[in-house]
Amino acid sequence: MRTSLNVSQDILDEFDETWQSEGLDSRSRAIREAMQEYVEGHSQLEEVSGEVVAVLAFDYQHHEVIHDLHSAQHQFQDVIETMSHTHQGDWCLETVFCHGDAARVRELVYRLRDFDGVGRVKTMLLRPAA
Repeated sequence: MRTSLNVSQDILDEFDETWQSEGLDSRSRAIREAMQEYVEGHSQLEEVSGEVVAVLAFDYQHHEVIHDLHSAQHQFQDVIETMSHTHQGDWCLETVFCHGDAARVRELVYRLRDFDGVGRVKTMLLRPAA
């Protein structure tokens, strides 16, 4: 199926450089693989249940979302164990270490992704809690 999308020239240039350096034969194949990885990551997050240990890493524009992020952090203190924060110009990078119910961690991930000032949220499920 053919589809189209809008992407900034900078990101497209980086994407093209990446898939070509990996030896893939086309941009279409690289996009299919990227989409598959996205779906697999989503599926893993959706399918996990019970207690989990996870690390969330996300970048955001400080001035746009800091008050909303503080509110979310208080809402999810039942699963947030600790956080680490660094500044990179107007952007910040946050790592959140979670332990608790998978449904609550999933809810936190989706809440963070909902903020306009958050660039991306990466989730790493480390292991089921023992």
